[in-house]
Amino acid sequence: MFDFETLAQSVISGDVRKAEELTKKAVSEGVSPLDVINKGLIAGMEVVGQRFKKGDMFVPEVLIAARAMNAGLDVVRPLIADTDLKGMGTVVIGTVKGDLHDIGKNLVGMMMESAGFKVINLGVDVSPERFVEAVKEHDAQIVGMSALLTTTMLVMRDVISALKESGLRDKVKVMIGGAPVTSDFAKEIGADGYAPDAVSATDLAKGFVA
Repeated sequence: MFDFETLAQSVISGDVRKAEELTKKAVSEGVSPLDVINKGLIAGMEVVGQRFKKGDMFVPEVLIAARAMNAGLDVVRPLIADTDLKGMGTVVIGTVKGDLHDIGKNLVGMMMESAGFKVINLGVDVSPERFVEAVKEHDAQIVGMSALLTTTMLVMRDVISALKESGLRDKVKVMIGGAPVTSDFAKEIGADGYAPDAVSATDLAKGFVA
């Protein structure tokens, strides 16, 4: 019987080499790739998310854990058809135009991937037009925007306007986050939700597709 608990623990502790080795061992023993992902890799990342939310883990530790999870995913991904992975949906995320901060946004992307979302990470300094193009191209259900500056958070409103003009606003849920952003600001610009951190953002996205 394969020990999923030890695999999950390797993710929690951010041990990249061990996560990779244990995943390879599971595959060689004939364990279902989906079980490896759900009972081992994602189970570990869920614990990380809970600890991060409680303040027991911090951003660098979460990033290291995500790296370990991805090392395992790289081993099993070629063994599963895309259709086998229970997709939660597609999320387009990016830091808005004029803003170059990306640690928080990348953390959101990793957490969402570990929850089963397909994440299209557009990077930083993303224009409203680029958000619109990506939603069309990937048939996304959710748009996530980040800003860390009070001057750039106003661009979020422009993105929502661009989605309306292109006829896509009713097809996507829009969520926003970042240090200066608040739930009041989200309501003011017509976003569907606000999240203060990566775990909350993932929970919000799950609520959108439920």
